[in-house]
Amino acid sequence: MQEPEEKKIALELLETEQAYVNRLHLLDQVFYTELMKEAKTGKTVPEEVVKMIFSNISSIYQFHAEFFLPELQKRMGDWHHNPRIGDVIQKLAPFLKMYGEYVKNFDKAVELITAWSEKSPPFQELIADIQRRKVCANLTLQHHMLEPVQRIPRYELLLKDYVRKLPPQSPDRGDAEKALEMIFMVAKHSNAAIAEMERLQNLWVVYQRLGLEDDIVDPSNELIKEGPIQKISTRNNSTSEKYLFLFNNMLLYCVPKVIQVGAEFQVHLRMDVGGMKVRELKDAEFPHTFLVSGKQRTLELQAR
Repeated sequence: MQEPEEKKIALELLETEQAYVNRLHLLDQVFYTELMKEAKTGKTVPEEVVKMIFSNISSIYQFHAEFFLPELQKRMGDWHHNPRIGDVIQKLAPFLKMYGEYVKNFDKAVELITAWSEKSPPFQELIADIQRRKVCANLTLQHHMLEPVQRIPRYELLLKDYVRKLPPQSPDRGDAEKALEMIFMVAKHSNAAIAEMERLQNLWVVYQRLGLEDDIVDPSNELIKEGPIQKISTRNNSTSEKYLFLFNNMLLYCVPKVIQVGAEFQVHLRMDVGGMKVRELKDAEFPHTFLVSGKQRTLELQAR
C-alpha cells in the first residue's frame, strides 16, 4: 500500500527533527561546553563572551531533545492508531518564542566569534580543533549556528505542506490548521524582535552623533527622516548649512560641528511636533523654501 502523503511529511518532520537535535547537541554539548571549560581556565576568552555567543542555546537544545523529539517519536510510532501531529505541534509552538532571543543575538554572536578569533589564537585553535572532528562534517561553527535561525521557517513550510495534503475530513485538520497559525505567529514574533533590535541600534547611533544629550535619549523615539537643510537669513539674504532630525515627537535643528570629536552635530533647537505647522513659501530668489513654526520659534528653511 502507498503511504498517505501527509504521513510522508510527518515522517520528514521527524527525520529532520532528529538531525536538528544532533546539531543542537553539537552546539550546546560540544562547542559551548568545551569553549566554556577553556574560558574558565582564563587562557582563551572571557566566560561572558562564550555565554554571549551561544545565547540561550542550552534551553533550546533541552526543549527539543527532552520534549519535542520524544513526543514526535511516540506519535509517529503510534500513527497507525492515531494519525495526527497537529496537537503535538500546538504544544511545541508557545515554546518556540524562546528562539526570539537566539535569532536576535545571531549577528552579534558571529561578530564576536570573528573578533575573538583574531584576538585570541587559543580560542581560534580550539574552534578549529572541534571543526576538524567528523561530527562537524567539514562545516564551520557559524554554519552550525545558523541552523536554529532557519528552523522555525522550516516548521512553517513542512506544516503548510502537511495541511495541504490532509484529506478534507481528516481528524487532524482542525488541530493542524491551528498549529500552523501558531507557528506563523511565532515566526512573526521572531521577526518583530529583530526589527525592534535594529531600530534601537540605529537610534543609538543617531544619539551618539548628537552627543548623547540627556533630554533627547529615549528608546521609544522613532527617527522618521534626517538630512541637510539650508537656513535662510532674511536679514542679510544669505543661507547657511544646517541639519535636521525629524522624530515622531520632535524636530531637532542642528549645526554640523567643524571639529568632529565625539558628536557630529550640536543641537541648536528642539521643536515639539505637537502644534507644529509647516507652510510652503513661494520665493523666486530662494526656491523650495518653507516655514516651520512651533511653540518655540519659527524657522525659514530651504531644501535641496
